[in-house]
Amino acid sequence: MSRILYLNGAWLPESEARVSVFDRGFLMADGIYEVTCVLDGKLVEYAGHSARLQRSARELGLTVPLDAEALLAVHREIVARNALDQGMIYLQLTRGAADRDFAYPPAGTPPTLLLFTQAKNVLENKAAERGISVALLPDLRWGRRDIKTIQLLYPSMAKMEAMARGADEAWLVEDGLVTEACAATAHIVTAEGVLVTRDLSHALLPGVTRASVLELAGTHGVRVEERAFTSDEARSAREAFITSATNFVVPVTRIDGQAVGDGAPGALTRRIRDIYIETRRAAAI
Repeated sequence: MSRILYLNGAWLPESEARVSVFDRGFLMADGIYEVTCVLDGKLVEYAGHSARLQRSARELGLTVPLDAEALLAVHREIVARNALDQGMIYLQLTRGAADRDFAYPPAGTPPTLLLFTQAKNVLENKAAERGISVALLPDLRWGRRDIKTIQLLYPSMAKMEAMARGADEAWLVEDGLVTEACAATAHIVTAEGVLVTRDLSHALLPGVTRASVLELAGTHGVRVEERAFTSDEARSAREAFITSATNFVVPVTRIDGQAVGDGAPGALTRRIRDIYIETRRAAAI
């Protein structure tokens, strides 16, 4: 069954959706995106994703063509039109179509706004049950990783390199310090039971799920430290995990082929995942 997409104000079957070859997203990777999880036909953590979209747009001087109320309505409508119970909504916003030039097109150039759905059983996640392995790779991305841009070639390259090494995912490393995964936030739990997550800066994306996990951990008696951690700290951690919008909390059980802790998903990681799903599912809109 063909999905129904939203493209620049129109609802279209995916087979009929068209974007100009001069769109700056295509020519210059000049755009941003957001991914919102859907559970029970409802939007999970929508407010956080909407706020981050606005921040990314401000940082790049992009215009979001819909106001807050209209954008929420489009998200709800695309869920309804595609009868989506579980999965995700992908939103991409570019600067629009203009003749190729490094300089931005004139103000008033219409942006391109696209939304589409992907069905996925986000609750039954085998990776969350068994854990994943990661390979440590150099972080060679651009310097403004705090903006959720569509410049995703290097994370894709790193993902493929990790898979070639027999791992599921990559953790990117800069100056000996872990920044983040290809499309997720990296976390470790020390031998003392402290949850360590890198502090926010231009080096990494301000993850919506990251923020919720840190809040939930703190309210459930877990000590949290927001600081950078080294590759050696990651290898010697008692537990490790990643967080993202559609995978929630997923244990990391091997780093560069070496077992994390006892090599099984950690108790704290499992607990945080359960709490996150329960609370965010109940608060979905």
